[in-house]
Parts: sequence; C-alpha cells; structure tokens
Amino acid sequence: MKNLVLVVALLACASAGAQGYPSKPISFVIPFAAGGDSDLSGRNVAAHASKYLNNQPIVAVNRTGASGAIGAMAVKNAAPDGYTLLVARTATHAILPALDSKLQYRWNEFTMLSLIELNPYMCFVKGDAPWRSVTELVAEIRKSPGKLNFSTAGAGTSQNMAAQYLMTLAGLTKDHAVGIHYKGGGEVTTAVLGGQVQFACNNAPTVIPQVKAGAVRALFVTPARLPELPEVPSASEAGFPDMNKIVGWTALMGPPGLPREVVEKWSETFARLARDPEWQQGNARIGGIPAIRTPAETEQFVREQYDLYDKLVGALGIRQ
Repeated sequence: MKNLVLVVALLACASAGAQGYPSKPISFVIPFAAGGDSDLSGRNVAAHASKYLNNQPIVAVNRTGASGAIGAMAVKNAAPDGYTLLVARTATHAILPALDSKLQYRWNEFTMLSLIELNPYMCFVKGDAPWRSVTELVAEIRKSPGKLNFSTAGAGTSQNMAAQYLMTLAGLTKDHAVGIHYKGGGEVTTAVLGGQVQFACNNAPTVIPQVKAGAVRALFVTPARLPELPEVPSASEAGFPDMNKIVGWTALMGPPGLPREVVEKWSETFARLARDPEWQQGNARIGGIPAIRTPAETEQFVREQYDLYDKLVGALGIRQ
C-alpha cells in the first residue's frame, strides 16, 4: 500500500513538472483599494490571462496602505516562483520611490514582466472659465502670481505633480499657482466644479463625463486625442509636448530573481493578450490604452518615469 501511495505521489509530481509553470493558482497583489485603476486593470488581466496559463486561476488580492508601498513590499519579499506578482502603478514605482528617501525598496528591485496599459491625463478648468486654452491659462498665472489655485489629492500625488510639471514647462515657479490638497481624485474634479480652485489635472476617465456635460473645459489630454472627445487637443497640439510624459500606467512585476521560464511564459501570455479582443474590450471599458511591452521595454519605460518624478521632486523641494 505504501508503495502504491509513493507511486501516485511520484506520478503527480511528474505530471506537475511536465505541465510547467504555472501548476497552481497565481496571486495578483493589488496595492490599492478596489475600484481604482490598478484594481480594474489587474482584474482585467486576471480574467483573460488564465486561459493562456494552463487554465490556472489568478486571484486578485488588495493589499493597501502607505501609498502602495505595503503591497509592493509584500511582493518584493515573496518567493521568486511566479505565484505572487504585483500590479504596479505610477505611484508605487515612479512617484513614491522619488519622493520617499526612506522607502524600503527601489523601483528596479523587481522583475519586470510587462507594461499593461496607459491612462490618459487631462488638465481642465471650469466650463464657464475665461481661459479657452492652456496658453491663456498660463498667461494668467504668469500675470498674477499666487492668484490662481489648483486642486490635488496630496503633495506626492500625480495630480499635484502634473500641475507642477505644467508650470515648470511654462517657465513658472512652484509658487505661481497655489496647490490645494483634497482627499482623493474625485474631490480634485469637484473642487473645480465648485469654483474652489481655478484648474486641475486628473485621470481623464474621471473627467470625461464632466467635459461631455460642459461642466468643465478640457485644455488638453495626454498622450493623444481621445475618440470620445475628438475636439480636445493633445498636449503636443496645445504646445506642451513634454506633458505627454504625465500618464497613469499599470505594469505587472514579480519579486527579484524570477526564473527565466516564468518571465518567458508571461511574455508569451501578454503577446497573446495583445491580440485578445475580450481583453481589449475590457481595457477600453476602464479607459485604458493598451501598452503591452517586452520586459526590457517595460524596465526602460519605468526608469524614464522614475527619472521624471525624481527630477521634479528635487526641483520642488518636497523629497521626504
């Protein structure tokens, strides 16, 4: 009987080995709350990638806190076997590493698997504001330093960085307009609607309904015109091409030292997802622009994003 049990166990191991990676469920650690960009993007990948991964389930796990650092650290310290992966965001791998000098990880201490999608960004004013273009808004800021306010979700958030980067590109100082900090991205837009501030920059999907309703006027969008708002110019067309660097993005990463087999399997999976109409439709529903890249291209993109925010944080003097 014991010999039979041993034979069965050996056969099971041989079967798992022949099957290769993955041979059990995979966890996607999402470092932000349910309903956010990383959550929606990660779950969209999880819903459609399983069929390319031996039909193994992909379980999304929200590990929130510390601006995404808790979830990122959980993956950095996980076993490098490909069964615990991180749905990384702009905040976890560009802004936070640039902002927090005491952060317990660096942006490049992960195995890059693929960029997933980009989230367009939009700068806007209230619908009845006198400024018809970003050039007119910048001229008003330059003429009356300290008079205009913009809303952000906090000093280290993309909303603040976007507005500050716009002023930097326009040759203005960080004090030419005053940032008013609110609790979240929704309040950033609400503050413009209510007239508490004169302008803001925010994730485009959250602003598009207000633009369509005429409640706010979009001055430009990054990185390109949107099909649903064809009249809104891109940042390049509006005269600020470098603002196209300001985009939200999601990427899939693993702990340092993932085996080559795992990296290659995910590269193959993302290549197939890029042609998967169901994944594409899911991405479109959440306002994402497909941006699947190779691991090397992903690392280069994340490096450029980190460098952008590192320089901006230094110029603003807000490094912690």
